[in-house]
Amino acid sequence: MNAVKPANYAKVKAQELQNKLYLAAKGNPHRRFHALYDKIYREDVLWEAWRRVKGNRGSGGIDGVTIDLIIKENGEQRLVEEIREQLIKGTYHPLPARRKEIPKPDGKLRPLGIPIVRDRIVQMATKMVLEPIFETDFKDCSYGFRPKRDAKGAIRHIRRAVKKGVYWVVDVDITGYFDNIPHEKLMKLMEQRICDKRILKLIRKWLKAGFVKDNQFHETETGSPQGGVISPLLANIYLNYLDTIWEKKFTELGTLVRYADDLVILCKTKEQASEGINVLKAVFGKLELQMNTSKSKLINLWGDKEGFDFLGMHHRKISKQIKGRNIHLLRSYPSKKAMKKMRQKVKEITEPRSRLSWSMNQIVKVLNPRIQGWKNYYAFDSFADKFLDKIDWYIRKRLTLFWNKKHQRRNKHSQSSLVGTLAQLSGLKKLAA
Repeated sequence: MNAVKPANYAKVKAQELQNKLYLAAKGNPHRRFHALYDKIYREDVLWEAWRRVKGNRGSGGIDGVTIDLIIKENGEQRLVEEIREQLIKGTYHPLPARRKEIPKPDGKLRPLGIPIVRDRIVQMATKMVLEPIFETDFKDCSYGFRPKRDAKGAIRHIRRAVKKGVYWVVDVDITGYFDNIPHEKLMKLMEQRICDKRILKLIRKWLKAGFVKDNQFHETETGSPQGGVISPLLANIYLNYLDTIWEKKFTELGTLVRYADDLVILCKTKEQASEGINVLKAVFGKLELQMNTSKSKLINLWGDKEGFDFLGMHHRKISKQIKGRNIHLLRSYPSKKAMKKMRQKVKEITEPRSRLSWSMNQIVKVLNPRIQGWKNYYAFDSFADKFLDKIDWYIRKRLTLFWNKKHQRRNKHSQSSLVGTLAQLSGLKKLAA
């Protein structure tokens, strides 16, 4: 392999390939692609894949090799060359993912599969080749893990639909979606677009690679574990079956909006919502998935009776006086779960005794990116300001506790105004306008 090309060169060349694949797929919706494997081990694709994996950071897999270690040992060139050689010779085999379990707000654990860095690079290269093809098939109702689409787009879609007269919402939760995708049915859906056997073999290898937990290997008979680079694309390919069926036959029942495995159906009448639930159950039955009946809900939006949580926001129709008329508008603001999570993050930053040696500037420097990230997402609706103001108040409270503990004052809640001034002088950002 030649010496590493400038990062921008690889990026541009890889994007050119993606554009060609997208146009080819869009030009012929029934085309099945048979010569893709050699695109994965192209130098520009592999180097761009490495750049993206490096940018995502993440911890190491079961081999203990981390991004930082590869960079420190100047191993980038060697790693990419080895991957390319293995792909060309057909000797590439993925290792099991490292299982990590993340606590959820309800006390349960969310399983994540963390592949080794080498496998993440190959998955990224494969995703770069496959994604533009399947993007042409994906529907407008889908927003999760797609180029130029995000959660805010999904929320805007909901607000547009509600403006047209939506009074009932079906809020759907799929039981353990990522862990329960049937491999054979997923592969059949992939084969509708891909007939390159080497690509399909790669996908099967990742699906069957298994995972290691507590030094014990576990096989994977179903599912595409969260954490893998390729998993979100595979998850979207599988649920695109639902999107397609709904678009073809059931749009008169309501508007479907989906972000990965989170979805809602926005209906005008209760009868339409009830029929929508029956349709979902039937489609889930074909996909061998289950609706989580304990978490799925039928919500009445009329008259501020109920609201629903979706993508970290609570959505509710709230009355407002406009020119003497009482009008109900959909307002979106941070959910209780999101508020609790943000408070917890602030507490984790300000509470440790080891940080009492930090200056106010140091604490503020760590807090600010989280505050700005939250503001970028939740300052979506002016109605959210009063909820953002509550978090601002909590941040000042935690900084007051930190400052008084640092200076060993008995009254841990004193001098709040002084602390607020010091934090402001240190550049503390605010959430509320």
